Amino acid sequence: MKELMIATKNKGKVNEFKELFSSRGINVKSLLDYPEIDDIEETGSTFAENAIIKAEAISKLLKLPVIADDSGLSIDYLDGRPGVYSARYAGEQKNDLANTAMVLVELKDVPSEKRTARFHCALAIAIPEEKTYVVEGTCEGQITEAPRGENGFGYDPVFYVVEEGKTMAELPKDVKNKISHRAKALVKMDKLLNELEVSGK
Repeated sequence: MKELMIATKNKGKVNEFKELFSSRGINVKSLLDYPEIDDIEETGSTFAENAIIKAEAISKLLKLPVIADDSGLSIDYLDGRPGVYSARYAGEQKNDLANTAMVLVELKDVPSEKRTARFHCALAIAIPEEKTYVVEGTCEGQITEAPRGENGFGYDPVFYVVEEGKTMAELPKDVKNKISHRAKALVKMDKLLNELEVSGK
């Protein structure tokens, strides 16, 4: 595979995919290269369902193999919220700062041991006239009381990775690209792509 279509307009996600696939010599394109394509409505109740909806819609439109990502943050104290609404938790404007601020307000005065959370990523690959496949990855952590770090995007500044002793936004890119939910899902996707190539799909 020399070229890969990623069904997202999120620049942060696009950059992560490019970094993660560059070592494989794969050229990554995204919906940023197709501004005429409107956002696909995410009507699923799980990350996997939303990833499938996006991948199949764009694959049908472009008649190409397409990988779609749906990911977000699930906080135990908030019964799994923001979940599939992570990108628009504070409203439809998809404002990272507003979303993060809302989470911190909802967790005000909640002790650290009850601030457990995980990032979840579902990756779906839709191939024209073929079965759609899904792989998933998670990264466990805790929600901090205030943002820390300048790297990353979304909820990274408030997601503390206990094993690393830092928030996602404080981690160097090479470390994040090994431990993140998306990195773990991509390892599984890479294995799946190899299996599909071997089987001639």
